This record gives sequence, C-alpha cells and structure tokens, in this order.
Amino acid sequence: MHIRLRGRRVPCRTVTYDLQSNSVRLIEQRLLPHTFKIAGFGDYQATARAIQDMVVRGAGAIGATAAYGLAQGAQAFRGSNLDRFCAHVDRVQRTLGDARPTAVDPVNAMITVRRKMKRGGTVADQKRIAVAAAHDFADEDVAHCAAIGGHGSSLIREGMNVLTHCNAGWLAFVDVGSATAPIYAAHRQGRRFHVFCDETRPRCQGASLTAWELAQEGVSHQVIADNAAGFLFSRDEIDLVIVGSDRVLGRTGEVANKIGTYTKAVLAHRHGVPFYVAIPLSTIDWDLESGRDIPIEQRSPDEVLGAWGAGADGKRQYVRIANPGSGALNPGFDVTPAELITGIITPEGVFDPRDLWRHRDRLAGPKPGRAPAKSK
Repeated sequence: MHIRLRGRRVPCRTVTYDLQSNSVRLIEQRLLPHTFKIAGFGDYQATARAIQDMVVRGAGAIGATAAYGLAQGAQAFRGSNLDRFCAHVDRVQRTLGDARPTAVDPVNAMITVRRKMKRGGTVADQKRIAVAAAHDFADEDVAHCAAIGGHGSSLIREGMNVLTHCNAGWLAFVDVGSATAPIYAAHRQGRRFHVFCDETRPRCQGASLTAWELAQEGVSHQVIADNAAGFLFSRDEIDLVIVGSDRVLGRTGEVANKIGTYTKAVLAHRHGVPFYVAIPLSTIDWDLESGRDIPIEQRSPDEVLGAWGAGADGKRQYVRIANPGSGALNPGFDVTPAELITGIITPEGVFDPRDLWRHRDRLAGPKPGRAPAKSK
C-alpha cells in the first residue's frame, strides 16, 4: 500500500528484514495514527518483545515477523555444528511462538521456514535458506491478501454500509490486508460505499489503525463506539460485516478474533446481515478440534483501565479512565461459532465455515510438521 509522507505517496510494507544489519524492521503501530515511524529490532529477543508489546500486531504481520525473527536468530548463531545450531533455532522458535499465543500464523510461518531449512546440509546453507523462506512467506502473505480482495470485492455493492471490527488491514499483514482487501478492491473498481469502523476497545485498533488506513486510501468511513453497532443494526444501517481472524479451526469452522467479534456476529445473525471472515491460508489451524481449546491471551488490566493517546504536544501518553483501585479482566480474543458466519473469504474462494475440512486438500497444501515442544 501507499502512505502519505511529507506530501508524497510512498509504497510501504508493514514488516521488512535487513540482512546486512540482521534487523527486523517494523512500523511502530502503537504510535499511529499520530506518528509514523519504522523501528529496527536487532535480535530475536527484541523482535519477540515487539510482537508481545504490539509494536506489530495482526495475524499475517506477526506471522511474517516471526518468520523473519527466526531467520534473524539463525543468522546470529556462531559456529558450524549443525546439532547445536538446530538446538539454538529451537529456542528462537519457542521464544517467538510464546509472544502471542492465540494467533496461529506465527506457528505456521516458523514451521514452514524450519521445514525448508532442513534441505540445507550445513549451518551456512540453513541460514541462507531461512532468510529466503521468510521472504517467501511475506510475499505469499501479500499474494494471499490480494486474492482475498479479488474473491471478496463482489460482496460490496454500490451504496452499502460495511462494518469492520479491530484492524485486519494492511497494517495487520505484510500488505493489502484481509478484511480490508475486498474494501480496497471495490474502492479501486469505483464503487461507492461507506465503512463503519468499530473503535475496538480496549486498544482501539479500529479507531486508530483501520480509520487511518481508510483515510490514507480515501475510502468513506466513520469511527463508531463499539456499542453503537447494535443501534445501527436495529435501524437497518449495516448491510455487511467483514472481519479478520487470528485462528480459524479447519475442523469446525470456529473463528478466534479480537474480543467483541462474537458480539457483532450475534447482532448480524439477529438482523439477517451477512457476516464474513477474511483470512490467508496460514490462519487455518487443522489440528485443534474445539474452539474451547484455543489459547485466549489474557492481557494487562491497564489496557482496560486507561487509554493511550496523543497530548496537545503530540507526545504519546497514557491516561487512567477507570475508578482508582478497581481491577479489570482483559481477554484479548473471543471465539465465534461457525453457525453465525456466512462465509470464510480465502485466497482460494469463499467457503462455508463448516466445509473447510471437506476442502482441506485444496486449502492446507503440504501438512507441516509440529513445532518443537516447550522446554520445562
């Protein structure tokens, strides 16, 4: 995608990697929409912290970051003993995988990179393959999102009001986005429509990130409070819902996404509004058998008890908004059952969520190996 910097539109990816400095470079998303900055992270531990602290967030983006972080960790190894190198890369993989447990993309990304690395017979060969494989994953993420846009754009008709939740735009991927891909494709085709961006408390990714993206692209939109969606549904002012996902179960069609997604799915079902989930193939989990088995990240109470923003001087600051002394519960995700979902928009087409398993040969590709077990 392109962003406006100093009066010019310049192309930009969310995640890149510099081999010469062995650094992963990320858009510092915590500063948006007030400040645009690209930050470099010089070792895999720093890259893992960037994922955990949400410098970068979104399924595809943290998947690519984990892939690059794995290559970064591999480059840092000194020596030629292949067994020691593999043990080192195991540690790197665990560190990156533990950073955000709900999303499956980082796991799938690193498994893919590790599988390709095994083709190398020496440490030097595996280091080289790791970098190439990480680049391939990032490029595939972009291609998948572009294909999602092609399959999903026809869902957005002239004059529609579309609801989004959280941010599944190009900031959440390497480029293009998943839920926004049909929106951008329809916009480029000249269709006129309007997007309502749920603010998405507690971190407000809809208000700060999705709205910023849509403004950059000139797409008509408004930010709404999360609880305003029910009012708009009741007035027939929402025609379509498109969201992303951090994990979709291939066996059941259940969808884990940002907290509040289930609420929007229930509202859409109640009012007969189509509810779609847009994902690249790396978001599908073919192993888990129930949505109750999905690890739900429990985040800091401070995210609920206060909010980050920019002061009059433009500097980022945290403001307490809740009663002093009160605590908070802050699950980062919820799970939406398949029966509330109209369709899953994938790079291979649009599928009923309950049909994913039947089409697994088409959607899964080669079955990846398992991630290394956690150390005790």
